[in-house]
Amino acid sequence: MTRLRKRTHVFIDEFHVVFENEFSAQFFNSAWRQFRKRNAYPTAITQNVEYLLDSVQASTMLSNSEFVIMLNQAASDRAKLAKLLNISEIQMRYITNAPAGTGLIKYGSALVPFVNKFNKDTKLYQLMTTKPGEGRFSNI
Repeated sequence: MTRLRKRTHVFIDEFHVVFENEFSAQFFNSAWRQFRKRNAYPTAITQNVEYLLDSVQASTMLSNSEFVIMLNQAASDRAKLAKLLNISEIQMRYITNAPAGTGLIKYGSALVPFVNKFNKDTKLYQLMTTKPGEGRFSNI
């Protein structure tokens, strides 16, 4: 059998919803490990970190993730993230009242602050913005 050496990227938006049901939580807890073994790259996206951190399974998955991007976080979320990911008070400043385009990246054991601002009149900004009424796809 010939391997095609292709990767599959699996994006799960509103990931916190998965943990509202015991059976879907169990499925994704197992699937998360299985994806990686089969050359797939799972990516979970959520704006409701608090719901994830209330789940033991989700917290374990998050703490075992090699790559996490954190943007501005609510106070209750920041406290839980700081404890789970061992984020210092100084590092937490990057996700406290953070403007758009700034945050903190966890990569392995490293925590790296970032500032990623784009002028609104660029094509790249128009493609990337998720603000309602802005961007290339706002009229669709």
